[in-house]
Order: sequence, then structure tokens, then C-alpha cells
Amino acid sequence: MSWLYGLAVSIRNELFDAGWLKSRSFPIPVINVGNLTVGGTGKTPHTEYLIRLLSSNYRVAVLSRGYGRKSRGYVLAAKDTPSTMIGDEPWQMKHKFPEVYVAVDSNRRRGIWRLMTDAQTRDVQVILLDDAYQHRYVNAGLNILLVNWHRPIDKDYLLPAGRLREPFTGRERADIVVVSKCPDDVQQIDLRMMQHNLRLRPFQQLYFSRFRYDALRPFFEQSGAAPLSPEDLGEYNVLMVSGIGCPTQMRAELEPLVKSIKTLTFPDHHTYTASNLKWAEHLFSRLQSPRIVITTEKDAARLKDIATYSDASELHRSTYVLPISVEFLQDKQETFNKNIIDYVQNYSRNS
Repeated sequence: MSWLYGLAVSIRNELFDAGWLKSRSFPIPVINVGNLTVGGTGKTPHTEYLIRLLSSNYRVAVLSRGYGRKSRGYVLAAKDTPSTMIGDEPWQMKHKFPEVYVAVDSNRRRGIWRLMTDAQTRDVQVILLDDAYQHRYVNAGLNILLVNWHRPIDKDYLLPAGRLREPFTGRERADIVVVSKCPDDVQQIDLRMMQHNLRLRPFQQLYFSRFRYDALRPFFEQSGAAPLSPEDLGEYNVLMVSGIGCPTQMRAELEPLVKSIKTLTFPDHHTYTASNLKWAEHLFSRLQSPRIVITTEKDAARLKDIATYSDASELHRSTYVLPISVEFLQDKQETFNKNIIDYVQNYSRNS
């Protein structure tokens, strides 16, 4: 089955490369952040990094497919748009960056055109495509490919045997490759080995990044609870609730910071139900005090949709959201920033 899937994907890519299937360019900087695998590379934190980098000088829009949403077609997010209408990750970005346009559309060409021409958004200056590396109907001006350090694409397999959406050769379309989720104790020789294994072309730029956990904020904002820094977690017994692409790594990174940890994990983009909440309450009740629940920003967007989670229970009051930021290794953050800004400036000037 993986062989047949790979054959179909390869034929599709050949049709695009030969011009039989058409890619469309736009007179506006379009930056695509994607991967070759199914989830787990940190697309949202890296997209948020680009938002922080660009939004102070440009009117930025984020266009996503809106995975798992109950709506169809093009939807422009407002501050009160529920996650069920736009998806958890777009909801997260809209609430963290309310000044940024956030839209969803499975047809990225139509979505870009709507952002450029609709009266509400036609002042947009830069568009970030979230998870559109395989959406080749759009010819993005800059393609950023993310690779999970813990799941190298040169050793993975095509779906359904592995997690690859397309063959290893797909990396050649990237302008920038970022190896994400690098461990804190990574050595220079390990970075060089990863660089060797990726076998990039001379024009492709390679960066390494890792996650940094920021202060945990209370999920129940009216509780009056203070944020918790990662250094303050040592006394707590933790229930980690997550529906993300790579929960095992999150647990591995939290485990040294807390007294004990138990996990309740679901598939990526899982829609939480009242029965899920009851099971979480059961597991939470078995933890010794002091105890808290830790979840991700993406999961928080979906947990808010459970009406009973707003009840003033101990579980609700004890839930904290763990924000994630991105940090580049080898002192290359300024170089990465300059490459992004130069692309936007030059593209805008040429257009």
C-alpha cells in the first residue's frame, strides 16, 4: 500500500514539475510552513515565530486548511469565532495575535485571493500558509520545511507504513529546512550528522531549533491563580492531557521538571467529549496533592468547547496551559530573521 501511495504522489509531483498541473504565483509575499510527515514537527510554534517577526512592520495574514472544523469554504476568523468553525490551531493563533488576519480554506488559491481582494483584508502585505507544503497549486515565494529531530525523514516510510506524506525527494522543493525539537544536550557532531543525512542542495539553507516552555497560565482565567514558571513545577504531581502529534516528547521534557506525571493522550486534533472529561477527573483524583493538569494551547482551544469544563470543579481550576516558543541553535536566529525579512522586502519591492 505504501508503494502504491508513493507511486501516486510521485506521478502528481511529476505533473506539477512538467507544468501539466499548474501552480499559481501571487503579487504578494507568500511563505509556506510545512512538512513531509503527518504532524509532530511544530508548525504552529514556527508560524507564530514568523508572526512575531513580521507583524510589527507588515500586515500579516495566516491561511490554514482548518483541520477538523465543522464549516466549509472560506472563513475569516473573528475574535469570537469558535474553534469548531476554524480549527484549533487557527483559533489559537487568532487569540494570541488578534491583530493578525486568520483565515481557513482548503482551496489555498481561493483563500489567498479572498485575503487580497476582500474589503476587510485587502491591506494584507504578507501571507503565511500553515501546512501547505503538499498544496502545490500555490507557488509560494518561500518554502520552509520542518523536520522533527526525533523522526528523521531519511529514515521514515511513506504512509501507511510510516508517517511520510511524500517521498524523501520532496525535501528538494524547500528553500529553508528547519530541524525542529532538537534536544537541549545535542552535540555539534550530531548536528553535522543530521545535515549529512538530509543531503540538501547548495541553495537550501539549514537551521536547527528547539522548543522553550514559557510560564504556564491558568486555563480558568477567573480563578485568580498565578502563572507557574517551569522551575516551579517540582512540587507538583501532574496529569498531562493532550491530543497532539507527538505527546511522548512533551512528556519526556516535562518529566524532569515535575514530581510525578501521568498522561491522558488522544489522537492529534481530537474533539474532546464529556466522557473524556470524566475520565480525566478520575485520573486527576488519584493524584496526590499538590496536583495540577497541564495541557497544550492547541488542546485548550478544544477543551473550551466542552460546556461542562466551565464548571467550577477542582479539575477546571487546576488546569494550566503550557505555551511554547521557538529558539534557534548555533546563534543563527538573527541570520534566519534576516533571510525572512529580506525575502519579504525584496518580493514586495519587485512586485
